[in-house]
Amino acid sequence: MQQWINNSLFHRPPPETLIPFGAHESYVTRAGVADLPLHPGRAPRWLFVRMVGLSKGILKTLCLEFGTEEFLERISDPFWFQALSCVLGFDWHSSGVTTVTCGALKEALKGEELGIAIAGGKGRASRETPQQIEQFGEQMSLSSQAIDDMVYTSRISAKVDNTAIQDGHQLYHHLFMFSERGSWTIIQQGMNEESGYARRYHWYHAHVDDVLEEPHDAILGTRVQTALDMTSRLSGNCKSTSLDVAREGPRRLRRLFSSVRPPNQSSLKRWTGEEDEVRALRMPRNINWNAMRAIYDFQPSNYEEMLAIRGVGPSTVRALALISDLIYGDEPSWRDPVKYSFTVGGKDGVPYPVDRRTMDESIHILKSGIEESKLGNEEKIRALRRMRKVIPNGQSVR
Repeated sequence: MQQWINNSLFHRPPPETLIPFGAHESYVTRAGVADLPLHPGRAPRWLFVRMVGLSKGILKTLCLEFGTEEFLERISDPFWFQALSCVLGFDWHSSGVTTVTCGALKEALKGEELGIAIAGGKGRASRETPQQIEQFGEQMSLSSQAIDDMVYTSRISAKVDNTAIQDGHQLYHHLFMFSERGSWTIIQQGMNEESGYARRYHWYHAHVDDVLEEPHDAILGTRVQTALDMTSRLSGNCKSTSLDVAREGPRRLRRLFSSVRPPNQSSLKRWTGEEDEVRALRMPRNINWNAMRAIYDFQPSNYEEMLAIRGVGPSTVRALALISDLIYGDEPSWRDPVKYSFTVGGKDGVPYPVDRRTMDESIHILKSGIEESKLGNEEKIRALRRMRKVIPNGQSVR
């Protein structure tokens, strides 16, 4: 596995590494194995500084040799992202793989002019995404329409992963990467407070035909469980019925809601038949009736427009889905959309400690290769591949 990780940073993985997992008959999904538990503590300063230096070398090499669009596509691939985190020396499977690696990439881009910008981040930084997209977009001389489109995409992707998909994970990390051509990649992460495990959501612009029909390159998490997935192709009829019910107005919806809502909080096992369920997926006690009035007044033409309305949250989406199922027989997908990936690393010594000297040597080799390439010596940029000599057979931190 280590050998594959080392090679995959600059070469695409062979098809046989993409394993179908529970795929529908009409399409195939990619899979591997990953758990992303919450690990306490912070990345030590000595490690983060090196992560920034090494990620800067990798990022500049990729952009110079393969182009910015290639980098955006690779970073959207969960296998490549996990491999990058491993090479940077971070945890092999913690939730920090996402937040710290993305933070290092964002820091590495400061002061660089590679035609790529990174907006957002963890917690409070995620709420600054729209302003940062506008700021970086103007610096790249993108049109106001392109900037507005990306701001909307950033917002709707968060709404999809927090509301259209209800898997027990609350988003706390949102990163939006884009190029001067207007292409983009999104990496989001949510946390399940009860289990202490995280889930990561990958988006790539060229692979998204419809933000509400299986838009992800992958969703990485812990295990298969009951989840409401309104992005599944299997939820198509349920989305249409939910929209029709919502557009009829709050008065009719109140009658429907009262007719199906039990007097006491009810488990989804009644509908899904699953013993193991997400508690957050029970029938809501109430609906945001102000949001329902807004839907009626606006009369959205499709489910995406309805979802984008302020105030339409998980409870509203779930109530509409259950009404569509129980009254009209249009069932949503209760299948967890999670997919998996695996890699190794280790700031906390799992599976082994980071070797600082080897990491520094790798940074030096990358930096030297970049400096030489700017002088026109194309062969020198291939110095990156010397990492295989510094790190024989991928054993980078032993």
